[in-house]
Amino acid sequence: MTKHIVVTGAAGFLGGRTAKFLASHFDNYRIVGTSRRNNRVGELAENNCEFMQGDLTDISFCNTLTKNAEIIVHCAALSAPFGPYDSFYKSNFIASQSLLNAAIKNKVGKFIFISTPSIYFNFDDRFNVSESDILPKKMVNNYAKTKYLAEQLVLKSNNKGIQTIALRPRAIIGAEDTVIFPRMLEAYHKGKLRIVGDGKNKCDMTCARNVIESIICAIAAPSHAYGEAYNITDGEAVNFWEALNYTLTSLNLMPPQKKVPKNIAMLAARVLEMKTTLLREKEEPPLTRYGVGILSNHFTLDISKAISKLNYKPIMNTYDGINEYVTWHKKKI
Repeated sequence: MTKHIVVTGAAGFLGGRTAKFLASHFDNYRIVGTSRRNNRVGELAENNCEFMQGDLTDISFCNTLTKNAEIIVHCAALSAPFGPYDSFYKSNFIASQSLLNAAIKNKVGKFIFISTPSIYFNFDDRFNVSESDILPKKMVNNYAKTKYLAEQLVLKSNNKGIQTIALRPRAIIGAEDTVIFPRMLEAYHKGKLRIVGDGKNKCDMTCARNVIESIICAIAAPSHAYGEAYNITDGEAVNFWEALNYTLTSLNLMPPQKKVPKNIAMLAARVLEMKTTLLREKEEPPLTRYGVGILSNHFTLDISKAISKLNYKPIMNTYDGINEYVTWHKKKI
């Protein structure tokens, strides 16, 4: 029976793009995408991707999904800056645990886990953060907490019936983005987008195509490269507000001019988070402390480990990714 590659989160941004790319380049494998949602079944089918709808916390479904699989690319996650711990724990840890156990049971060869550099975030300016740097004593939010728990579980399972690896891509952008630029555009159109701080903060971003390239590098990596985590970025930091203003200008929108001091924005975010928690509101607050940090702090990563051990090399720069998103967005509207 033909071996296959399973891509989780296939109804989402990275998972969907990864499944479609692998289907067009890995001719010796069946590509099977999975998600709880089925809103992209037709699109995936048009790109030669099979689809299995199901919940990764369902052990029976995971066992069925991973039969005859050679590689798992686990992109699925609950990704948000705010929310109750139990929801993140179930979606990010329990789902990963169920999928990993099923993969080991069915003798899957490789398990590639898409992790997050949010685990490094501590509200300070940080430059060239490496995988060996000491992590904050308290993670910034429940997303980071539960993704790190899942990552540790995955990496500790390496060479215990399976090979495992974790990739930590920073701020994924590009065509089909449902997170970064859509959030910024929503704030912009609501008249809530302000320059936080001095507007000079530098950060790393990662084109979706570069994340896919890192996945391909991981698939091809030697066994001694497994069992570890790797930072992934476009390889060159950009000024966050210059990049955002370029995006807005490319969409024929006037960049924001108003500024708000970081301490004022952080206080407002803290109050909004407390209000949301106390009132048990279902929607996340319009401003979070993590969001303020992203808008105002320097945050760059060292990717030398991925370059040396995975032979990773970015093939697009951040402005290529922005242009890709702008072109896709204009077609969509």
